[in-house]
Amino acid sequence: MRVLLVEDHRALREMMTAHLRGGGFVTDAVARGDEALAAASTSIYDVVVLDLGLPDLDGITVLRTLRAGPAADVPVLVLTARDAIGDRVQGLDAGADDYLLKPFDLNEFDARLRSVLRRPGLRRTTVLDLGILTFDAEAREARIRGVLLDLSRRELSLLEELVRAVGRTVVRDMLEDRLYGLSDAVSGNALEAAVSRLRRHLARAGGEDIVIETIRGIGYRLVVRGPVAPDPAAPDPAAPDPAAPDPADA
Repeated sequence: MRVLLVEDHRALREMMTAHLRGGGFVTDAVARGDEALAAASTSIYDVVVLDLGLPDLDGITVLRTLRAGPAADVPVLVLTARDAIGDRVQGLDAGADDYLLKPFDLNEFDARLRSVLRRPGLRRTTVLDLGILTFDAEAREARIRGVLLDLSRRELSLLEELVRAVGRTVVRDMLEDRLYGLSDAVSGNALEAAVSRLRRHLARAGGEDIVIETIRGIGYRLVVRGPVAPDPAAPDPAAPDPAAPDPADA
């Protein structure tokens, strides 16, 4: 998952960036409102962590601009030292999903971040089951036949993107955008190397039915050769049709 952190206090920004990256997030950290808007207009984020006390634009202005365009549906967790009820109401009305008052404990920050990420949306599913492979997006772990895979943060992010699009091709540019932050130095073959490492991890764990196909010149596709766990919300094809007449009434 990718997070945009907007915080002008340098020490806090660096501490939170290290904390988020340690938790498995690809993190872009900026100090100004104009930088936040520029980042949101060029990259796709799963969540925005936004400080209201910015040196250029007011945080509420940034929030309203995000909601009006580049991040209309992205969860936003607001950080602020403004503890007046009126300030919090203004932020919520402008589109914030949750508030966290400074100073805060990192455990509470993690809990609130998990909470906004669980809100209904396109990426709301946290546990993805592909038969022998299970990916837990919240715990940031993957297992094959119940055995935990020893994957790096970037390998987990790559696997998540492929699992969420199982059977469909994910274009190279999108994968690079999801795996690498704005400040990361990315070599020309970095993505290929990450895919190669992930393939080796899957093979060593006995995941021969989980195949990452290369679609030359386009991107990659995850294919499951074995049975995939059914969607619990989908109707059971073996169940009787409730609209069909009862044979006893014939």
